[in-house]
Amino acid sequence: MAEERNEGMGGGHVAADELRLLIERAERLEEEKKGIADDIKDVMAEAKGRGYDPKAIRKILSIRKKKKEEYQEEEAILEVYMQALGMI
Repeated sequence: MAEERNEGMGGGHVAADELRLLIERAERLEEEKKGIADDIKDVMAEAKGRGYDPKAIRKILSIRKKKKEEYQEEEAILEVYMQALGMI
C-alpha cells in the first residue's frame, strides 16, 4: 500500500490514483448537474411558452420541498413582518 502513495506538497502521503478517481467522479457529477440545470431551464422555457409564470413555478417547487409546518411558520412570520411594515 505504501508504494501506491506519493509525497504530497505538504509532506503528507496521498494515494494519487484514489485522489484522481475522486476528482474525476466529482467532475462527472458536475457535468451531470449542468445537464440537469439545462433541462430544468428548458422546462421553465416551455412553461413560459405555454403561458405559465416560471417565477411562480420556482416558488411552488421551493414550497413543495418544505414540510407543511415549516412553510406555515415561514408564512406566519412573513405576514407579521409585512404588517409591521404596513405592507398589508
